[in-house]
Amino acid sequence: MSILERIQSPADLRSLTRDELHTLADEIRARLIDVCSRTGGHIGAGLGVVELTVALHAAFETPRDQLLWDVGHQGYPHKLLSGRNERLETLRQENGISGFLKRTESEYDVFGAGHAATAISAALGVAAGRDLRHEKYKVIAVVGDGALTCGLAYEGLNNAGHSERDVIVVLNDNEMSIAPNVGAISKYLTSVQRNSLYNRVRSAIGDLADGGPGGLFSSIGLGTWVRRWEESLKALLTPGVLFEELGFRYFGPIDGHDIDAMIETFTAVRDLGGPRLVHVRTQKGKGFPAGESLEKWHALPPDHDPSTGKLRHASGATTYQKVFGKGLVELGTENDQVVAITAAMPSGTSTDLFAKAYPARFFDVGIAEAHAVTFAAGLATRGIRPVVAIYSTFLQRAYDSIIHDVAIQSLPVIFCLDRAGLVGEDGETHMGLYDIAYLLAVPNVTVTAPKDAREMLGLLRTAIQHQRGPFSIRYPRDAAPDSVPAISEIELVPYGTWEVMRHGSEIAILAAGTMVRPAIDAAGVLASEGLRVTVVNCRFLKPYDEVTLAAVLASHGRVLVVEEGTVVNGFGAYMSTVIARQDPSIRVAVHGVPDRIIPAASRARQLALTGLDATGIAERVRALHEQESEAVAG
Repeated sequence: MSILERIQSPADLRSLTRDELHTLADEIRARLIDVCSRTGGHIGAGLGVVELTVALHAAFETPRDQLLWDVGHQGYPHKLLSGRNERLETLRQENGISGFLKRTESEYDVFGAGHAATAISAALGVAAGRDLRHEKYKVIAVVGDGALTCGLAYEGLNNAGHSERDVIVVLNDNEMSIAPNVGAISKYLTSVQRNSLYNRVRSAIGDLADGGPGGLFSSIGLGTWVRRWEESLKALLTPGVLFEELGFRYFGPIDGHDIDAMIETFTAVRDLGGPRLVHVRTQKGKGFPAGESLEKWHALPPDHDPSTGKLRHASGATTYQKVFGKGLVELGTENDQVVAITAAMPSGTSTDLFAKAYPARFFDVGIAEAHAVTFAAGLATRGIRPVVAIYSTFLQRAYDSIIHDVAIQSLPVIFCLDRAGLVGEDGETHMGLYDIAYLLAVPNVTVTAPKDAREMLGLLRTAIQHQRGPFSIRYPRDAAPDSVPAISEIELVPYGTWEVMRHGSEIAILAAGTMVRPAIDAAGVLASEGLRVTVVNCRFLKPYDEVTLAAVLASHGRVLVVEEGTVVNGFGAYMSTVIARQDPSIRVAVHGVPDRIIPAASRARQLALTGLDATGIAERVRALHEQESEAVAG
């Protein structure tokens, strides 16, 4: 039996020798590579924190001591050491282990984490709760350096340092978030060199300033002078002056792959008080045999060969993301005022293609979504055409900036919402289910949902020409259903128009975006049963097509609105209000993602479970037709 197989909890780990801990780290790394190559998962960050995770659980008394992880990507080794090794094969699968930290999954998952920069604020809240309840334990937040491009991390650091509470921040510095980190803080951390002299001298200075024979130095005013000398020495010697000025006692940097050094450091830091920050240097993706393409191996799709990093059974299908990236490059060739902006996701959004073609017109602002939006707003005031490509779930973090900085000023910023709708194995934290609802609520915003990748590019062309306020385009994490020509062969989509895809006479389906194709398929099945259904491609959700809607309402007494988004305040709710105002006699039903948290599963499975595939839509239409028939018969 391997050492890892004997670990049922961190308590088992604490009885191991140092040599056994080293072997355990090797076994964890091999286990992660083996499983993630089959199940898929965010392997890069986990491989980088194997030794760090071992050291943390060895030095602290988890779960009594509260260990919080920033972004669940770092949590895979933590899962292995906290009783979930046997279930790792179910990672990111339906009813399996989450790809992120999840409070309902384990008592060791202190705080759920899917987005970056939450750990420090949450840890301070845990520490404040501990103190209010007069309890005794340590609180540790592990933060990736990529999170330090996010304003929330600084808000947490500032407040935690000011609070003087007993809280420890571990800064995992691997010079990467997903893509290489950007910005001043990255350059600052990169320049850091370990300086043990400072920590030794600081202790001596403290004794001198506060002590001396009978407190002599304090009594004659030399204590103040000595403290000022300490501040000058700190600025000269310590790489952690930024964190010291924020109120943290700084330790490091130390080798994040040296278990012995980390255990010794954490043990020493553990017994101190006040805010402390331990800076560790790690290598993201350490040990992955396919090479050092760190951004590429940040996350693996299922069924990879770990030695090459290639899919064992590649589908060859082109994704919406790749179509978008290629089309954006072509638009950039046509119009030199087009720029691309992303928030630490160049490869995920395929804006890396634009970056290669036009590096001076590409901006990766790091994990700073609100900044990305306001930065784009500033560009738009200069006549530039900013295209902001951010995952739907991450754009939620910038909602106030969308309203305050873009919509109120009616600036023509283009928002391309990647991973809109159900996202499959990434699970609850990454669901893009709310962008329709939250953007429909904002004045001056054009909200669109293309039925396929070709129409996505047509809408992108329309958005570039649109000057009267922000314009949003949502598209899924999925393969493009059809081959897509060059964008030069695609005309813009006429603004504010819908498209009737199939004519019927009994029930009209108003389908948004990805729901058009399954609605057409459902209509075909229903036609064979004698039920004739109209299907409308409602590609513009706001403004809606008043002419087409009026024509549909004139010939149908029942309407079903189908959308891949929350039913609460979504497109269906919006249409229900519009239709009720125009003709209260028409009965409207809404079919979308129900008002509950959707767990991880394959995207196809999630669509089936929520009734958003052709089968589910057909069933809903049949039920509505039966209700109508019963009402007439009654």
